[in-house]
Amino acid sequence: MAKDIIKKPEAFCEIYRHKPGEDKGNTHYCPGCGHGILHKLIAEALEDYGVADRTIMISPVGCSVFVYYYFDTGNIQAAHGRAPAVGTGLKRANPNSIVISYQGDGDLAAIGGNNILQAANRGENITVFFVNNAIYGMTGGQMAPTTLIGQKTMTTPYGRSVENEGYPMKISELLATLESPAYIERTALDNAKNIAKTRKAVRKAIKCQIDGKGFSLVEVLSACPSGWKTSPVEAQKWITEYMIPNFPLGVKKDLTEEREGFHPKKVELTPDEIEEKLGLKEEKIFADRSMDEVPEKFRNPQIKVAGFGGQGVLLLGQTLAEAGMRHGWNVSWIPSYGPEMRGGTANCQVHISENSIGAPVVDFPTILIALNKPSLDKFEPTVQPGGIIFYNTSMIDREPTRTDVETVGLPFSELGDELGDLRFANMVVVGAIVEKTKLFDLEIVKEALKEVIKHKQFIPNNIKAIERGMEEVRKL
Repeated sequence: MAKDIIKKPEAFCEIYRHKPGEDKGNTHYCPGCGHGILHKLIAEALEDYGVADRTIMISPVGCSVFVYYYFDTGNIQAAHGRAPAVGTGLKRANPNSIVISYQGDGDLAAIGGNNILQAANRGENITVFFVNNAIYGMTGGQMAPTTLIGQKTMTTPYGRSVENEGYPMKISELLATLESPAYIERTALDNAKNIAKTRKAVRKAIKCQIDGKGFSLVEVLSACPSGWKTSPVEAQKWITEYMIPNFPLGVKKDLTEEREGFHPKKVELTPDEIEEKLGLKEEKIFADRSMDEVPEKFRNPQIKVAGFGGQGVLLLGQTLAEAGMRHGWNVSWIPSYGPEMRGGTANCQVHISENSIGAPVVDFPTILIALNKPSLDKFEPTVQPGGIIFYNTSMIDREPTRTDVETVGLPFSELGDELGDLRFANMVVVGAIVEKTKLFDLEIVKEALKEVIKHKQFIPNNIKAIERGMEEVRKL
């Protein structure tokens, strides 16, 4: 006897191993939600076209943020609204990949409005699935750009009005006015007939990318029973009776038949070739160094540099990162400063590691450089036990209270002033670190200055400041 076997498409994970909790076989979506249906249609298309193994799904913020629970493809999460920008970079760097941006209306049409507009206008060869349920479904049911006139939400308790919030945005019609997009269609998930049309649109949008025809987007009207505060059955009727009249279904633009496909080749360049093409080709000094040559307590440091804006905090961090890179190590550098910058607070975070750096943020430094008292007060408690604190006694009138860390206190500002300018204090600190930690080769640090200091005439004085910092540490 013949027997049909229903199974998940291979583009789906057989077991949702990334999903937290004990239930690894069901999605986390609410009853009646359309995401699960659309997921299935996308997964089937990827399997039928044989492209799942080269597909990258991008999921930003909202209910779609957990797409990676379910798809057995490449997955990248993006900041709120930025999926089209991330998709652009991925596709251009990997032109043979299939890049799918999966976004909701609060994400794509609100904070991501400019991102989707510019990606469509450029004609990026990516596919966007835009789930429109006319509300912020995950974050409490606030009004979205697509919320209907009269629709009540957490932020429009009396209903959206034209006078106060304007009309709902019709994204498909808006993007269809642009010249570059190849295919744009709006479908719905309110009944079997429209789900079948959505299946066809999903497949066409993905095929559009496979064939190199350019930007494609499918807007899918979907239910959100939880956000709408209705039953799943009532939510399906609400799509039919209210959403479709406001967002008419159908193809808004289709140039797939008349447009020729374009398949750019991936450009493979060596680092030397990249530098040459950017006009940066010059003789640079590098010196691969093993961390074994560094005292154990200072290996693979996580560094926090903090002080007032104008003290050269960011340049100090850049110098350490550049020197670390020239030693052949992995590095990261993140600046952080208030809008007032000069005179306000500033800090930067530097990772230097012989291994891969998973996260560039430094919450618990092994080396703290505090150039003013507020920085010492704020970050001293975060230093890892066994770490070291370099602090500026010119501006800090107390010693660190920690007894489980090493401390080096020097009048960095005064020493910089003696060298001709207070701004040299940051390089005095670099010298102190070079001498105390034995992490860097002095000659490599000097070479790093050529990269990080814009005005080359100041390099000799900065080198003197580094040497002065080393000298002062030797006196301790």
